[in-house]
Amino acid sequence: MTDQFFPYDIDNRWWAMLKALAVSSTDGVTLGADGSFTATFGRVSVSTTIDNIDHTLVTGPHRWYTAVGLRLSFADDGLTFGTNHRRGLCVEFREKIPKVIGLRAHSALWVSVADPEGLAAALETVATE
Repeated sequence: MTDQFFPYDIDNRWWAMLKALAVSSTDGVTLGADGSFTATFGRVSVSTTIDNIDHTLVTGPHRWYTAVGLRLSFADDGLTFGTNHRRGLCVEFREKIPKVIGLRAHSALWVSVADPEGLAAALETVATE
């Protein structure tokens, strides 16, 4: 397997906020040939192994103020890397990943990649290999 990159679907209405967070077109999710899962969002990133991913779910649309930017979930310890509020992929982890913001480690990450179904399928394919 070669590295696979899934860029974010950036909604230009949020350009100023995303620019302040240093988010660019080079940010997104990379599935590494070495079995790694890395999501970058401007100055922050998370990384784990693909085998630490329990399941995924395509979700959306959401309210912009819950989905755009670097955010914590109000409901749990989930983390959001959001560039639009239309749709994205929620990635649930078996073991929590180290905290990026907030007080606790994160059990999930929501990413607004341009192809959430494609990322979900790629993760499923890698997990069954």
